Amino acid sequence: QVQLVESGGGLVQAGDSLRLSCAASGIIFRVNAMGWYRQAPGKQRELVATITSGSSTNYVDSVKGRFTISRDSAKNTVYLQMNSLKPEDTAVYYCNANVDTIGARGRDYWGQGTQVTVSS
Repeated sequence: QVQLVESGGGLVQAGDSLRLSCAASGIIFRVNAMGWYRQAPGKQRELVATITSGSSTNYVDSVKGRFTISRDSAKNTVYLQMNSLKPEDTAVYYCNANVDTIGARGRDYWGQGTQVTVSS
């Protein structure tokens, strides 16, 4: 069983920064791509950023230049550095990891979500 544990959310003011972390644990053979998604009230979950095992990154246009995704593969951990936060960034942020285990390859796992609230 693979578990993703997120941390780092909170309440901040517009223009502030936050850093989210997500650590994968369990009987893991390999962690492939990792990413962050978010879901605002009344909206569908959307992709924020992804990072491959080779550290290639991808961002949704609305966060380009403000957010940076990174990973520590030795710790099976992904980070999201969020700068210049805006009220429209308010959402529950979910970590995602595509994981190879001994029993299955390429399965997606999700964290429990962490709330980010940006006040104006």
